[in-house]
Parts: sequence; structure tokens; C-alpha cells
Amino acid sequence: MQPNGNTGSLRVRELLYSLQDFYLLSWKASAGIVRKPFYLKDTVEQMDYAGAGSFPIVVLISLFTGMALSLQISAELSTLGLKMYTGKIVGIAIIRELGPVVPAVVYAGRVGSGIASELGSMVLGHQVDTLRVFGVDPTRKLVTPRIVTALLMLPVLTVIGDAVSLLGGYYVSVNVAHQSGTFYWSSIRAVLNFENVLTGIVKPFVFGFLIANICCFMGLSTQGGAVGMRRSTTRAVVYSMIFIVITDFVLTRALLYVLGFSI
Repeated sequence: MQPNGNTGSLRVRELLYSLQDFYLLSWKASAGIVRKPFYLKDTVEQMDYAGAGSFPIVVLISLFTGMALSLQISAELSTLGLKMYTGKIVGIAIIRELGPVVPAVVYAGRVGSGIASELGSMVLGHQVDTLRVFGVDPTRKLVTPRIVTALLMLPVLTVIGDAVSLLGGYYVSVNVAHQSGTFYWSSIRAVLNFENVLTGIVKPFVFGFLIANICCFMGLSTQGGAVGMRRSTTRAVVYSMIFIVITDFVLTRALLYVLGFSI
């Protein structure tokens, strides 16, 4: 019994140490956003990789997400004689929930895994230690540009994904469900109010911040060669997706309360 107790205590201690290191890394990297030195070239390179590289995937997934959502909602509402409300429901679902979450999951899968594997290979290749030898802060050099990139690119990808999803929903509503395109867009304009737009804009910033910090932390914590890098990359993506879903629920509940929606 004693070894099991010691093992449990050791795991809790390691977890607490990891959380401490994670918060310290996040704080130091976030402070680097407003403090010199600014690594503009690194930030632009990361923006090109994360933004332009993720654009085709986000567009493709968002398009078929909007089409599938519109098709399913039209089929369900038609049995109730309420098919004219398809545009409104699709608009709310995309702008408030699917629009922010789908690009965030794509970002975590594509960019987050790349961040973790890249930083992990730099740790194993002692490139991070080399930066310290030359007096360069690895957190400012490696982590801060990736946080800035996520804060800028993920909201942009979310807006693009929203637009493409709504277009996909329009195509299905008009050409498959045989609804009025004019009424569809009027329903979309009706849901583009302050509350819905605010909810859809706030979430990508939070998701981007979490993804960048989690993936950078996992990459810089890599140990144990190729197996360790595989483990850290997997954890980076899995933890990012878990926290995206959890944070989405928490933000939705908090924003509904702040904006005065009764449940």
C-alpha cells in the first residue's frame, strides 16, 4: 500500500509542477507581446504557415459543415412545417458554435501538431540550449510569435469559415430543400446581432491563446528521443481539442449569462 501512496503523491506533485511551468511559460510569453525585443520576421513566417496553410482546409471543412447542417435541419423542420426557419437556425449554430469550434479544431490538428513537433525537435537537437548560450530568450523567440499568430490568424480563419459555411447552407437550402434564397439571407441578417457576433468573435481569441500555449509547452517539454516527441505531439493535439470543447461550454454559459439570456 505504501508504494501506491508514494506513486500517487509523486504524480500529483508532478502535475502541480507541470501546471506551474505551464502558467509561467504562458505569462512570460504573453508579456513578450508588448515588450521588446519583437521578433517580427518570425511572427510573419508563422502567420504564413498557420494562416495561408490552413486556409484551404478550413474552407473545405466549413463548406461541407454548413451544407450538412442545413440539410439535416431542413429535413427535420420539414416534418413540422417549419422549414422556413432553416436559415435562422443554421445562422445561429454556425456563428455562435460551429463557426468558432471547427476552425479551432483544424488549427489544433494542423498548426498545433506542427508547433509541438517543431519545438520538440529543437529541444532534442539542443537548438533551444544554443539560443540560451547566445543570450536569446527561447520563450520570447519561439513561443511569443506563435501566440501572436494564433491570436491573429484563428479569428480571421473563423470569419472566413463562417462565411463559407453560410454559403454552403444557402446552396443546400435553395437547390436541395427548394427554399427562398432571399428569405434565407434575410434570416441570416436577422441573427447577425451584437450578441451573436460577440460570441462568435470572442471564442477564437481564447481558443487560439490556449492552443498556442498548450502546443508550445508540450513541444518544449519533449524528452526521450523520437518516442518522446511522438508522445508530446499527440498530447498537444489531444489536450488542445479537449480544452477547446470545455472552454466552448464555459464561454457559452458565461456569455449567455452576461448578455442576459435566460435558460
